[in-house]
Amino acid sequence: MEVLMNCIRVLKDEDFGLKSIEFNNPRIRYGARGIVIRDDDKIAIFNKSNKNEYKLPGGGVDEGENIEEAFKREVMEETGCEIEIIGRLGTIEEHKSLDNFKQISHVFVGKVINDTNKLELTQKEKDEGAKLLWVTKEEGLRLITDCYENLKESEYENLYHSRFIIKRDKYILEYYINLENK
Repeated sequence: MEVLMNCIRVLKDEDFGLKSIEFNNPRIRYGARGIVIRDDDKIAIFNKSNKNEYKLPGGGVDEGENIEEAFKREVMEETGCEIEIIGRLGTIEEHKSLDNFKQISHVFVGKVINDTNKLELTQKEKDEGAKLLWVTKEEGLRLITDCYENLKESEYENLYHSRFIIKRDKYILEYYINLENK
């Protein structure tokens, strides 16, 4: 897979029918996320059943780690899989003006090289009913797209945040599928 460094999308409040307000020295978070694929061509989808949320593996970059290390760590925690990064799709940004927050995620494609079958879920993820699914790319896109209208809040996250997550991952997966079909 070729290395791409373009911006896949910038998500803003207007994408959700909301009016943006001016940012005032916003908090910025860097993330690493993407497509994790097995030899059978199935991809990892992380489901938080109590919220009816389906998302791609990934999360924030911790202090002292680079973006690639963060992606590998997040994938290990959420899927139990060691991966080899085989592609870099670019970045996707979330501009949440109502929270004075911007997230810039680097998006990768990782191939499973070892499945430990051992997830390392946080208490938050356990409380939200987190589980791992392996599905086709098309099924993953359907699950992510269909859950948008039926999302539920959790004690950890409101719908504002969850909707950004779902749209972000929908755009990532659509982008990947379009690249694969070229």
